[in-house]
Amino acid sequence: MNSRRKFISKSLQMGMATGMASYLPGFAFENGTDMKERSKLNNINLPSNFGLGGVAIGNGFRPTTDELAQQAMEGAWEAGVRFFDTSPWYGLGLSERRFGRFLHNKKREEYILATKVGRILKAAKEPPKYNTWKDASPFDYEYDYTASGIRRSIEDSLQRLGINSIDIVFIHDLSPDNGDMKENWKEYFKVATEGAMPELTKMREEGLIKGWGLGVNRIEPILETLKIADPDVCLSATQYSLMYHEDALERLFPACEDKGVNIVVGAPLNAGFLAGIDRYDYWGEIPEGFKEKRKKMSELAEKHGTDLRTAALQFSAAPDIVSAVIPGTRYPEQARENVESMKVKIPQEFWEELVEKKLISEKAPWPK
Repeated sequence: MNSRRKFISKSLQMGMATGMASYLPGFAFENGTDMKERSKLNNINLPSNFGLGGVAIGNGFRPTTDELAQQAMEGAWEAGVRFFDTSPWYGLGLSERRFGRFLHNKKREEYILATKVGRILKAAKEPPKYNTWKDASPFDYEYDYTASGIRRSIEDSLQRLGINSIDIVFIHDLSPDNGDMKENWKEYFKVATEGAMPELTKMREEGLIKGWGLGVNRIEPILETLKIADPDVCLSATQYSLMYHEDALERLFPACEDKGVNIVVGAPLNAGFLAGIDRYDYWGEIPEGFKEKRKKMSELAEKHGTDLRTAALQFSAAPDIVSAVIPGTRYPEQARENVESMKVKIPQEFWEELVEKKLISEKAPWPK
């Protein structure tokens, strides 16, 4: 296993040697390590601790034009982003097609790409309406976590993307919060344990992918996977943010550290909530008391000369187990601002006051 881990680490650091992460100079963490030193702590090292998620690029929550999506990706690239995460589910293929159009003219060795498996898309005369996807592609989907389904999903993704390889594959939405599965999610999980997981392990050993894991919005599926399989990195969305992080600190991070599995944090802004949008996570409903908590945090951030979005992004990136945070955006200026937020030095007194006022856990690491 150690040799395989080293191979992945070396492969995913291709960009580090050419200075791709240089746009984060001096970003240090509570233990005093800077980005370059911190990269040695992770089994999978991405080109930086920051990436771009593909939900908004796939018309998440509201429509995004092809031109605006292209500009957003260009803005992220110009700011130094080299890790991109997408999925067939995002806009029912739309996000992958847009990422592929953008990345098609980039040198393949200059970026890291992750996508997801678990849903097979199929053409539909009358595609269903979705609350999340606006003006999505005219497709329906079916779940397939078998070995053959995983191979087909990856082949389909490569065709939509128009590139010849994917670095990281996440098994997607195999979770009790999936409205199609709910309490039956473990039936799908069993199929994946016999199909998707060993097949992705085989593909990793064949050198077709560099790593795999789960991409989910709950902790339990990752914990179950750690018991029976050998993932490399898991995408945990909505579970580690300024607003909600205690469960990840108590259960998820220690289990992943024990197995040498890294975490990519999805939805570090809780789908825009920590950037001031009155929408929480992917379902929209804001938990009781969260607006008041956000207001208190925002006031403290302003008091200490920063803003809540900046604090939220740095907070989610701070734990050693976290390889990257991947907020989404549909605007080029927002993509640049998100990267700039990772350079800002936030006074230690801000974090101390958050702990003192019990707005964050005292166990949560914070950036210096």
